[in-house]
Amino acid sequence: MLCEQTIISFQTNTFVRESATKLRGYISKHYRDIPQFHHHAGTKFDYRHPLIQYKIIDGIPFIIGLREGSILLQLIDTYSELKFGTNTYQVLKMRRETVPIELNLSLRSPTYSFLTPWLALNQKNYEKYQMMATWAKRKKLLEGILVGNIISMSKSLGYTVPGPIEAHIDKMREVRTSLKGTAMTGFMGTFSVNFEIPDYWGIGKSVSRGFGTVRRCR
Repeated sequence: MLCEQTIISFQTNTFVRESATKLRGYISKHYRDIPQFHHHAGTKFDYRHPLIQYKIIDGIPFIIGLREGSILLQLIDTYSELKFGTNTYQVLKMRRETVPIELNLSLRSPTYSFLTPWLALNQKNYEKYQMMATWAKRKKLLEGILVGNIISMSKSLGYTVPGPIEAHIDKMREVRTSLKGTAMTGFMGTFSVNFEIPDYWGIGKSVSRGFGTVRRCR
């Protein structure tokens, strides 16, 4: 399936130290009437895969939109500064790029790297993961979760996967991270899968807060 992706990046006077949640909060407050920017339906959080995602990668703020999210990102004005709490960052340059991307099964199995921690485990499968005695069993569990994440992402983007998805973890390590002040186990590493995932898009839990961002290894 061919669709449109827009990437907005901000070059600031110094590296941004805050999380992507701060970026989402600052940008979305200017677009309170558009749920896709803040991922809330009324007073409740919208748990569907978001069409607009916020990232802080190596100190650089990004906003990514797919399909309808890509169109909505055309509404974002030029910012001269970003304010996160008591910290203000001067925006030296704001870049917006819109490109067509493919979202479908691949004849090959490209390799992807996680740029931000992948939150693969919920409470139920975290307990299951911890009880597994070998990495081989844990790896198989994570590969199944990875496939499920991609299927869930595809459904939310309106794409029905026409065949089986096969994912293989190459290298993966546990990392400690936090979500809304709660300690979490995340994963960093590389995997290959017979699916075209857009660069800088997120998979797994809490992608709206910048987790699970992937990029194809070249």
